[in-house]
Amino acid sequence: MLKEVSSVFSFLTIIPSNNTDLGTVAKYMHIFPIIGIAIGLIIASIGFGLSFFLDPLIVSLLVVASIAVITGIHHTDGLADFADGLMTRGSKEKKRKAMKDLSTGSAGIVSVVLYIAGAIIALSLTDGYALFQAILLSEILAKFSMVLMASIGNSAATGSNSPFMQIMKDKRRLAIAAIITIIPLVVIGGTVGMILFGASIGITMILIGISTRSFGGITGDVLGAANELTRLSSLLIFVSL
Repeated sequence: MLKEVSSVFSFLTIIPSNNTDLGTVAKYMHIFPIIGIAIGLIIASIGFGLSFFLDPLIVSLLVVASIAVITGIHHTDGLADFADGLMTRGSKEKKRKAMKDLSTGSAGIVSVVLYIAGAIIALSLTDGYALFQAILLSEILAKFSMVLMASIGNSAATGSNSPFMQIMKDKRRLAIAAIITIIPLVVIGGTVGMILFGASIGITMILIGISTRSFGGITGDVLGAANELTRLSSLLIFVSL
């Protein structure tokens, strides 16, 4: 099991592993929230410690930078491609082709800028243990959103996302992921954690609907966008409660 966890952890971060294999990662996609807990604890600890010495705005900037460094920003790239695809006029096939374009369009650039600005602003509005909670809970939910999307949505086309979509049709895996997610949400976040859980489900369902209408289903870029948008929305909701 340690080998599989290592493979999934390497897939979701920049930390290398000799065991990384797409088939293995897809098979164990239901443990994504566990990796979210690990990533969240690392970054939340950094933010929590820095909040005692630095201005909140500086701390939030460093936290967002830490997220980018640890995760390798490949999901942020998915957000940019998702935005480019949505803003492309034409058929579903044309929109999917725009997402695969190696160059990032204006829609993608704007979406990433807004995402980073939103995350920095949200994080700057809290500090101390509340900052720790916000970072940890949002990271867990970001990973769960991808699991939920793969379980409920349908693949737009055969690609790297296909193994994930196929394997996650086993609802027992979704149940395991939900349990893994809910436990820390309740223990650490209480009522707020459950509110965020409900909101993340709603956001994921909206993204599934948008992607199905625009692209004919879910792609790898859509999964990445779900990760980023769920993280951001969770942070924004947390600081608003």
